[in-house]
Amino acid sequence: MAPYLAAVRNYWALLPAIAICVVLILVYAVPTLINPQWTSNVLALFRPDPDDDERAGRLAPKQARSRRTVAGLLVVAVLALVGFNVSLNREANGCYQAAKAWGAVDDQEKTDDPCIDMIYGAFFGDGQGEITEDNPQPVTAYQLVKDKKPKYLRWIQNRPSYDKTDIAVGITGNCSSDLRAVETDEKITVVIDSNDPCPPSPSAELVSIKLKKPLGDRPIVTVDDKPLQQISPDMDSWFTVLKKLATGG
Repeated sequence: MAPYLAAVRNYWALLPAIAICVVLILVYAVPTLINPQWTSNVLALFRPDPDDDERAGRLAPKQARSRRTVAGLLVVAVLALVGFNVSLNREANGCYQAAKAWGAVDDQEKTDDPCIDMIYGAFFGDGQGEITEDNPQPVTAYQLVKDKKPKYLRWIQNRPSYDKTDIAVGITGNCSSDLRAVETDEKITVVIDSNDPCPPSPSAELVSIKLKKPLGDRPIVTVDDKPLQQISPDMDSWFTVLKKLATGG
């Protein structure tokens, strides 16, 4: 689903237009729900014939119910419009925060659409294989997937499967094919099987790692048995996104 929303993900550009639509609809809908006669009288002021009988006439009960129904539908449309915008905000913010947590650097061309350009599942590499280089590079963090099921993964390209991924490791600089996860009964060692460090990048690739046995109490370590940091980037709650929209950030 994610790629098809790319054209409307630039939510800050949409926000002024959405705010104008919401205000205009509510200015009509709320008074109409309270008393349809009020809006009828106000609209009559703009009729070209000041002597029009409808200007001073009262609405029949059927007309009042009809206008209240239309106003109610408009309010529902406003709520749907706001909900859609909040959903886009929540999605984009979640992908951006996850990409930053995995080490991606800011790039204006990438941050416009973070769920497509800043973070995605690795197309090459699954952590399998042996460590062959003399000076493998360390990995800094991992994220539990199977038990935690991070919500932002639903919106990225080539996303890791919740059921087939125990841990995910984010890598920058197109180094995903060099990631190695060596599993023993005592520990899990995760390194970049390269003598050169991965260069900075505005995007992060998520490598899915499926363990042969449950993680249990085994530590996840990297070069020199240094423990990896467990991180849990995810999408903000709906309330947090609404607060950011209301305050502008």
